[in-house]
Amino acid sequence: MLFDVTRGELVGAFGADRVATVPAGAFPPAAADTEGARLLRTAGVPTGTVLLRQPDEDDGLLPLVRDVVSAEDLEGFEDIEGAAEGVGDWPVIGWLLNAHLVLAPASGRVYALDPGEETVRELHTDVSSLVRLAFRFQLLLEEFAFGGDEDADFERLEGEVERIREETGRVDPLPFRDEETVWSVVADEITTGQRFPGDSPGARSLYG
Repeated sequence: MLFDVTRGELVGAFGADRVATVPAGAFPPAAADTEGARLLRTAGVPTGTVLLRQPDEDDGLLPLVRDVVSAEDLEGFEDIEGAAEGVGDWPVIGWLLNAHLVLAPASGRVYALDPGEETVRELHTDVSSLVRLAFRFQLLLEEFAFGGDEDADFERLEGEVERIREETGRVDPLPFRDEETVWSVVADEITTGQRFPGDSPGARSLYG
């Protein structure tokens, strides 16, 4: 794991009801014993910017890539960004913006799959990077307060976002490797005052 993340840290920041996990039995056999699956079932991910998938009510399993992408499109995904043969059996673990988050069991990497755009890209080197980045951005959105000088406040907000980008990129370059990644889009939205929860100091300052 690239980052040291614990459930205690997440719950301490957001409360237990704001940290989602995935049950152990929801993963397909090839992914069930991986470090990524372990982290998702023990530590979890703070709800908000990232949404974890919950198991199907009928079979208790996470959907697989082949469940969210047509067979014809899936053939095209096989050779994109190192998505090796067998990608159809990878579990879909969540959403970020319009992209499905997909766990590659063998490598532990997390991919962003957008069926509408017919693209799949490496997004995180491992699940700990996803959890850590979701934690950092969600904490910023919960705690950032505007002081009354709009220009100075947005400059300060942009600086906080840039610091998260740089600190993440030094360990895992994938989330912000270019301006087209979904995390780059999220970062840009935050710097313009979007995505603040309705009960946060930032939302109250911006929206009244």
